[in-house]
Formats: sequence, C-alpha cells, structure tokens
Amino acid sequence: MIKKFFGVLIALLMFNVSICAAAQLVIFHTNDMHSRIQDTDDNKHSIGLAELAAAVKTAKAQNPATLWLDAGDTFHGMPIITISRGESMVPLMNAAGYDAMTAGNHDFNYGSAQLERLAKQLKFPILDANVVRKSNGKRLFKPYKIFKLNGIKVGVFGLSTPETAFKTNPKNVTEVEFLNPVEVSKEMIKVLRPKCDVLIALMHMGVDASSEFTSERIARETDGIDLIVDGHSHTVLTDGIRVKDTLIVQTGCYEHFLGKATIEVEDHKIISKKSELLDADAIRAINPVPDKQILAVLKDVNAKAETLLNEVVAHSDKELSSERLLVRRNESELGNLAADAFRWAAKSDIAIVNGGGLRADLPKGDVRKRDIMAIFPFGNTLRVAEVKGSAIRAMLEHSVEYYPASFGGFLDVSGLTFSYDPTQPGGHRVKEISIGGQPLDDNKTYTIALADFQTYGGDDYTMLKGAKIVGELGTFDEVFADYLNQVGMKDYAVGRIMRLKNVPIPDEK
Repeated sequence: MIKKFFGVLIALLMFNVSICAAAQLVIFHTNDMHSRIQDTDDNKHSIGLAELAAAVKTAKAQNPATLWLDAGDTFHGMPIITISRGESMVPLMNAAGYDAMTAGNHDFNYGSAQLERLAKQLKFPILDANVVRKSNGKRLFKPYKIFKLNGIKVGVFGLSTPETAFKTNPKNVTEVEFLNPVEVSKEMIKVLRPKCDVLIALMHMGVDASSEFTSERIARETDGIDLIVDGHSHTVLTDGIRVKDTLIVQTGCYEHFLGKATIEVEDHKIISKKSELLDADAIRAINPVPDKQILAVLKDVNAKAETLLNEVVAHSDKELSSERLLVRRNESELGNLAADAFRWAAKSDIAIVNGGGLRADLPKGDVRKRDIMAIFPFGNTLRVAEVKGSAIRAMLEHSVEYYPASFGGFLDVSGLTFSYDPTQPGGHRVKEISIGGQPLDDNKTYTIALADFQTYGGDDYTMLKGAKIVGELGTFDEVFADYLNQVGMKDYAVGRIMRLKNVPIPDEK
C-alpha cells in the first residue's frame, strides 16, 4: 500500500514538473500566397508549397507543439487556381497540413458564397470573427479555435480587413459586412484570454499607414494579444515588430519566405517570443525533399487546369500582336484594348498597362481561356488608385524615358492622350497631356486603373508607390475576358500617343 502511494506521489510530482518546465511553441506562417504554389512561380522566387510543407511536417514530427497558420489571400492569383474559382487550392492546402487560416480580401474574389463552399471542403477552419451576414448578423465562419499542444492552450481568432468592401469587386461582398476589428478583438480577448496560455490573432490587416485599421492599431488599442500573424500589406517583417507586449509577424508575399515564431511558455506564462523568416536554403536544410503528397496533388491540379484552359471564353475580330519590340517601345492595339478593358471595369478616369506585361498575341476568332492567360500570365490584380495630375505627368515621363530603347514599363493608356519629344533628355520629353479631352491639371486628383505590380513601384514607377487604393477588382485575364464578352472590340486603334520627332532605332533582338 505504501509502495503504491509513493508511486502515485512520484507520478504527480513528475506531472507537475512537466507542467512547470519550459515548453516551446512554434508557429509557422504564410500570407498573401496569391496561389504561388510552385517553385517556378514569381520568376522562381517562390519557394513552393511542397517544399514548405515538407519542412513544416518535419518540424511538427520533432515538436508536437507546432502550428501552421495562413493569413489569407490564398485562393486567388495564378491561373492554375483561379481557373477553378479557388477549388484546386483546397486539396493542396489540405495535403500541406495547415491548422487554420483567415480570409484575405482576394479570397472573396469569387463571391462570399463560393468562399463558404471552399471552407466546407477544407480539413481545417477558416477563422473570421468580424465577417457577418447582413441578413441576420451571424458570423460567416467560426470566430476562433483553441488548440491544446503539449500542455499549452493556444487560442487563435481570425480577422479580415474591412477594406475588403472595396478591395475586391463590391459585388462579391454584397451579402456580408465587416465589423470593426478593434472592437471584435476586444470581444475575442475577453472570451479567450481566461482560457488560454497563448493568444494569437490571425489577421489579414496589414501595416500600411494608408489603412484605417492596421495590425499595429489593433495591438495599440487592445491588451492581451501575444502574437499577431498578419498579411495584406505584403510587408517583409524580418524579426517582426513589437507594439506594447504584442509581436506582429508577416512574411511579405508569394511564398518568398516561411515565417517562424517561437514562444517559450513556462508555468502557463510566456517567458520569451521571437520571430524569423526562413528562405529557400533554410527550408531545404530542414528537409531537402519536397512533400510527395503535394507533388501528386499538384500533378492532378495541373492536369485539370489544362482541360479548363481550353474553354472558349470570348471572340476576337482581329489578331492583335504582342511582339516584344512593338509593345515595349510603341503604342499597340493590344495594349490599348487592354487599357480600355481596365478603365471600363474600374470606371476610372484613366487606365494604363505596361508593354512588358503583354506576353502573347490575341488570336482572331474563338479565344480560349489559355489564350488570355498567356497574354497576362503573371496573375496581376487590377487596382484603382487616386493620384495627382503631377504624378501622372511623372509616370508618362518615365514611360518614354528610354525610347528608342525597348522598356518593359512602356505604357499604353486609356482615357488620356499625350505627346512626347524623344530628342529631349529623359524626364523632360512629355508635352501636351489631355484627360477626358481636357488639359491635365497637376493639382487635380484623378482615378487610375493599374496593376497591383505598379502600385508597389514595379518597373521603377516610384511615383505610383503608396498611392491611395480605392478599389480592387479581379485578375487581368478575368477583366479582359469580361470586356470582350460584354463590350467587344472597338476604338482600340493607335493614336493616343504622339511622337513629335523621330530618332534612330537601335538594332535590338
């Protein structure tokens, strides 16, 4: 009897020691993948989902107190996924072994009903505490989940940016409402903090100063969130940032990095937390062999995409050329047609499209999905921004700065005309500019439809970087197909850009 008593006592003591001993909680995280799931994506800068999953699964086998979270903008972006309206992403995410995700603004690009359908197919939850139905005020998704990992209770709640109301096509979210994320966070903290050792807010909010709600603001105006796994602003936070006692982490975008946050917990209290970003070399160091399950699913997804790509989606009256040296230094019919489509969809004052983004000819006759996706292969999303007339002037100067050399940033335009003199030095070439038939006003604010690529300063369009975004629509291929179907081909002839003098053309190949 005494021997049995001491045996029970020793077991209890060992249990208490295990509770009090420091335990390590690891949170791997991704955000803003935009369907970049292959190591060939984004000019081979993407690590690849099979590579990420292999590393995370290896880490989970070594430490069961490990989570893998995604902060949204996942189901939309590249043709391989958008062609199935996000459905092809589901088996890939399931095979990867994610534990939870939240919804980004572009995850609503197929409509809220489609996102609900995708959520039901996932083996893990979409967590979203501030998205509710307008009809009855009920949440669209589960607001939170509590994970029990090696003696640690981890609460995770999700949030979507209220900017989704205009950073997807508004018609996609007519049935839902995005509640104040600060107030909802306070509600979640009140519910979860007493039950959990670690509280994580998984949000698609971002740190852009132009946004009304940011992850930093939520951390400042609340108390009790230990870690914010963030997305939306495509910000590379190498070591994370700290606001009061909250650590905010984000990987940038497009699977360039895998985020890793490490939290040490002792006696149910956090004693330290840190953040780091793992690049492709670090991923291979954990496991050099891509996950075979994902590779198998990816093979199937690619095969199904090939079938869907043959679908006829529009008709073309004429073949329009994307010949490299044409579109990179001259106004082109294809570029004009694309710019017109973007301005039509955005209802903006003007629109632009860079020649380097036009990668295939538009065929005459039936136009298949693969034809349009070949023209726009990069998964660019159409944005609407507000810019001053002075920025438009600087933008056009940059467009013709290098003529007669070819330049991928050479712009075709819609809603405006301008002239330029290539014999003048770069930055002083543009002459008359008209928008809607009226001279450009440098001090007036105009709306412009453009690629997300350019709002990040792509092609060195620094004057567009940080412009106020007032709308986001679908991908270029989706918008272009809609335009051909609903408007057709008209008024795309060249004549919007006038070159005042001729200069010798270099021999380029």
